Amino acid sequence: MHLVCLDLEGVLVPEIWINFAEATGIYELRMTTRDEPDYNVLMKKRLAILDREGLKLPDIQKVIGRMDPLPGALEFLEELRSKTQVIILSDTFEEFARPLMEKLRWPTLFCNSLVVDREGRITDFTLRQQDGKRKAVEAFKSTGTRLFAAGDSYNDVTMLLKADGGALFKSPASIQREFPQLPAVEEYADLMELIDRFIEG
Repeated sequence: MHLVCLDLEGVLVPEIWINFAEATGIYELRMTTRDEPDYNVLMKKRLAILDREGLKLPDIQKVIGRMDPLPGALEFLEELRSKTQVIILSDTFEEFARPLMEKLRWPTLFCNSLVVDREGRITDFTLRQQDGKRKAVEAFKSTGTRLFAAGDSYNDVTMLLKADGGALFKSPASIQREFPQLPAVEEYADLMELIDRFIEG
């Protein structure tokens, strides 16, 4: 059996925090795991900024509701799902993901969750598990599944390296230089070609 695991933001949908940064004009919120490899550090910075600015979960959800998948993402995902099983492994949060999953026609998603008080203030976050993408890949492989993974950021690299096949997709040149052993592609057609070769091999 084959399985493909994909990152969500930057691969199938735009970066949520970048869109929120642009909507609010708070440049500091543009930082993602492309910039800060330690997700815990990154999220603590984000929550501190939200507190400072008095921004709450509904403010973020309003921006997410206006977002659409990346051009070609739905078509790519539907073609891929016609060929093999697909699971999205993401560091996003359940409270963010629902409108985007609806627009992608409800693929299976493993992600994290937020701790939100009665006023809508995000007080903390709960990771499904540390290095959850890599551990999910290891668990799937333990069932005898051959697995291909694709992602764009530092927090995807351990997943890509642990998979039987992997690729960077639309990733920064700096990450590509740091991990030259991973093929890097920019278009869905090229990613599909890599996956097709993996499945056929």
